[in-house]
Amino acid sequence: MEKGQKPDRKLNRRDFIAGMAVTLAAAGAGAAALSPLIRAEEIPPLEDVLQKHYQRLTPEEKKAIFARLEKRILATHGVQATIRDPQPLENAHFAYALNIGRCIGCRKCVYACMKENNLSRDPQIQYIRVLKMKKQGHGIDLESAVHDYPQEEAGDKNYYYMPVQCQQCENPPCVKVCPVKATWREEDGIVVIDYNWCIGCRYCQAACPYHARRFNFAKPRVPGAELNPNMGYLSNRPRFMGVMEKCTFCLHRTRTGRYPACLEVCPTGARKFGDMSDPDSEIRRIVDKERVYVLKQDLGTVPRFYYVFAK
Repeated sequence: MEKGQKPDRKLNRRDFIAGMAVTLAAAGAGAAALSPLIRAEEIPPLEDVLQKHYQRLTPEEKKAIFARLEKRILATHGVQATIRDPQPLENAHFAYALNIGRCIGCRKCVYACMKENNLSRDPQIQYIRVLKMKKQGHGIDLESAVHDYPQEEAGDKNYYYMPVQCQQCENPPCVKVCPVKATWREEDGIVVIDYNWCIGCRYCQAACPYHARRFNFAKPRVPGAELNPNMGYLSNRPRFMGVMEKCTFCLHRTRTGRYPACLEVCPTGARKFGDMSDPDSEIRRIVDKERVYVLKQDLGTVPRFYYVFAK
């Protein structure tokens, strides 16, 4: 979606869902009896399903929605959560750089991301995949890459390790294919998803060349004791079964002056994050001065996630 563009009022998503309201209600009432694979609590409340698109919500409507969600989280998880909606910083354009020469493949970033973003533990969902690749001279061999290596194989000096997550593309193919405009790119470069508007068609997942989007085949489950109560409406609030989710550069943190959780736990300093529009920022210096590259440059997606070869 282009900057400032509003979702088309002629979209048939709400009409379609509204037409299914009776069916959903009936399914919720009889799900437990009809199938052990579908539980009534896995079907989102009707008020959530029929909610207006995020970009059409007024401040008053958002406030009421946040209060409703906080009350529900307290009832279901026993946690007093706070849901905020930080907006893009004026003239900011976030970007990430990762030094492959320093990454040791420890996966601490993976688990910090899960904890921060309330990712499902059962079934487990992860936004970050760490690719382990054989060293080939001064380059890398993506053809040999695996991401399911045993933890004891981390730190092998004969391999490179390359974490891959959402690239926050300037020309995101995932946005183009969404039939209901449930995903869009914001002014600071972060691609977001309206979880209440997503219909679960998975077109965006198929379109993403970086395997960065995750689909909730089952209801995401996070134990109350592990739930992060500091939530952003477009980032780490609880999601539903049947919707997409992805990395958002921890926008509930980065839009308030903090670093992404994955960066803070990196033991080698391989990760760098900042505002590309700031000529004095570290990320700007890296991109301007270092030898960097982006994944699948030939596709024209223009990622804002850069990889660096440096010691």
